[in-house]
Formats: sequence, C-alpha cells, structure tokens
Amino acid sequence: MTRLGRSAVDVSRLALGAAAIGNLFTPVTDAQAEEAVATAWASGVRYFDTAPHYGLGLSERRLGDALHSFPRDEYVISTKVGRILEPDPTGSGDDLANGFAVPATHRRRWDFSADGVRRSIEESLNRLDLDRIDIAFLHDPDDHAEQALGEAYPELARMRDEGILGAIGVGMNQAELPARFVRETDLDVVLLAGRYSLLDQRGLTELLPLAAERGVSVVIGGVFNSGLLADPKPGATFDYAAAPPELVYRALQFNAVCGQHGVPLRAAALSFPFGHPAVASVLVGARSAAEVEDAAAMLRLPVPAALWAELKDRGLLPPEVPTPDGVH
Repeated sequence: MTRLGRSAVDVSRLALGAAAIGNLFTPVTDAQAEEAVATAWASGVRYFDTAPHYGLGLSERRLGDALHSFPRDEYVISTKVGRILEPDPTGSGDDLANGFAVPATHRRRWDFSADGVRRSIEESLNRLDLDRIDIAFLHDPDDHAEQALGEAYPELARMRDEGILGAIGVGMNQAELPARFVRETDLDVVLLAGRYSLLDQRGLTELLPLAAERGVSVVIGGVFNSGLLADPKPGATFDYAAAPPELVYRALQFNAVCGQHGVPLRAAALSFPFGHPAVASVLVGARSAAEVEDAAAMLRLPVPAALWAELKDRGLLPPEVPTPDGVH
C-alpha cells in the first residue's frame, strides 16, 4: 500500500477501474460485475475507482453493492465530480453516444460550481451507499478550468476538512492542465489517463516531476492506451480510436523485445509507470474476473532491468525515462 500525497489514504499498487462494470461500450450483468470486484479483492486490489459519468450512475451502484460484503476500512473508493446527473423523462434509447450501453434515463450537465460539487458528492454517497468517499477527483475539467480552480477545488477542500473526503485530486486525459492544478492548489493526487505509458510519456514533460517535487501522488490509468499495448495488431485501438499504422508498428516492436526477454507486453506496460517516484498506483479497467486475474498476474511478474535497457538501446524508450529496473 502507498500513501497518497499528504493525505491519510493508502492505495494498492493495482487499482480496479469500474467504468467497464457501468456497461462501457457493451453490457455487463450484475453477476459479472460482482464477480469482477470479488476477484479483484482476492487478487489484493484494495483501491476501486468509479464516477457518476460511468453508465449514468450504474458503475457507482454496482461497485457499492459489490463491496458491501468487505470491511469498509480495508478498501479505498474514488469517485468524481463535474457532471451532474439529471432525470430526463423524455430520454429514449440508450447512452451509447456517450459510450455506455445503458438506458438514457438521465442526462449529464457540466457543473464545477461549489453547490454542484457538493450535490455530486452527496448523490454519489447515496448510489455507493457509503458515508464517506476516500478520494474525489475533478473529472475532465478541460473546458471548465477557471470554475474548477476557483469554485470546485475550494469546495472539495472544505469537504476534505469536514471528513467527508479523505483526499482530493484531478483526473484527466491530458498532462498540461493537471500540472497547473498541482502548481496552484493543495491536491493530494492526480489521476492521469493515457499520458504515461510505453507509447506516450507526455506526463514526464512537466506533471510527474512537478508532482514529485510538490509531494503529490499520481495514479496512472490507460497503461494499455485503450488496447494497443494489450494486444498489438492492425485494427487495435489507441485512445479509443483506430491506431495509426506507425503506432501499431511501434507497439509490435515493443512486443518483440518483450518476447525476447520472456515477458508479456502487458506485464511491461503495467510495470513501466512505477519507474517514476511520483506514481502510487496503476488503474486498470476490467469487465470480467478473467481480465482482473490477468492484470494482477501481469503486475506480479518481474520485469528484468535488461528489458528496459534494450528498449532504450533500440530507441523505443527515450534514455531519460525512469524505469523500474527489475522492481516488482
């Protein structure tokens, strides 16, 4: 377990992202969701991440239900603020336009106001059936930076002081705006998705060094870049779109080097972020027990220092990028 920043919240090295059990792209049954969470627990996962956005609240409800049989003090839940869910009586069809195979019973409304943040947390507590949330992230404030900094962050800080929240952070798919939050606020943690992987180290330009300097922890999501680094082949996805041929070729080169060292590419992708001292946990989305078991097994595998050295020698990783060097 690793402590997040200056908070009292400890997280496991592997975290379960619960977007998939909110029916991300395709439906998952209640039983499959419960089995995935139970398998994560049996694999040592003690950190679970969700959001109202995921399945219009379905992810939060399922995660809360699945964790009810486990001791509350032994796990950590993070959820997110910035999108308010409002009933839509005229809603019809599904929510697949937003990525989720659920009925379109609600609509999302961006809201980074103080009142909106507090309402969002209260509604998440109800869906999760909890009396506190361990970590609250400002979720995708890309187009709402000033309101998130001026209204949402101070309200989260008040709720942290009140004990409703254990830690606060920002979660985004870019590295530049989170760096501004680290500079201008007293965050505990940043959730960085897709921007610190074998294929994309934009997080290293400013965010990760700044976080280490300021004592802010970083949780890394998207280590497979939405699929390309899990199973590199033509037609694989990178950032939820078809990967361009040059990236497929590069991923296949990574795969070949890993194979020469007897290491699955998935294992190297999961281990890579831990080379940076700011990284506390890696967040993996899974929709089944089998996917959870695979991620846990891959992270347990030792990755030899010689593999990282060869990746640098071949120009697949920049020479200045920190690597775990055999730590697992």
